[in-house]
Amino acid sequence: MASYTKSMQVLIEEFSKMPGIGVKTAERLALYVLTASEEDVANLSSAIIKLKNSTSYCKICYNLSEGLICNICKDPTRDKSIVCVVEGPNDVIALEKTGGYRGIYHVLMGALSPLEGIGPSDIRIKELLDRVSAGSIKEIIIATDCDMDGEATTLYLNRELKRFNIKISQIAYGVPVGSNVEHADHATLARAIEGRRLI
Repeated sequence: MASYTKSMQVLIEEFSKMPGIGVKTAERLALYVLTASEEDVANLSSAIIKLKNSTSYCKICYNLSEGLICNICKDPTRDKSIVCVVEGPNDVIALEKTGGYRGIYHVLMGALSPLEGIGPSDIRIKELLDRVSAGSIKEIIIATDCDMDGEATTLYLNRELKRFNIKISQIAYGVPVGSNVEHADHATLARAIEGRRLI
């Protein structure tokens, strides 16, 4: 980056810290900022500062919120007896885009990862158990990632939730819509068979 000015190098380094942004993309973003109008740059800067100052986490489910309670928890049309447990707010957004789920959520803010030293007290498991012990929840749907950490989290949650008299389920994993069975990996096919349903 010797050909860039010092301020350009600093901006490229800052963009490079973002997840999924490599040096090449960071360079393109920095060049965009340089060539954008003053108004566009001011709007971008203002949006970043506003996001940082106004967005936090819901006091009930730990989803993204601009107040104490998120819009989903406040929504009177949602079924508050069904809670879908996810790893992060991005999972809530993905599930909401389907339009097929009308319950509420609990965001763990991570997954159990013994190899990285992340245990039950490092994520929002206690808060979930407190919500369930309050007595108004009838079903928990576990929707953690289909990886080792997600599986470990699912097993732990299932064990902890068994002491409550509620229904515990897990989202099905399997062959994506529009893909061919022959191209799916063995683990995906095994999950698809396990998660089969009557038709």
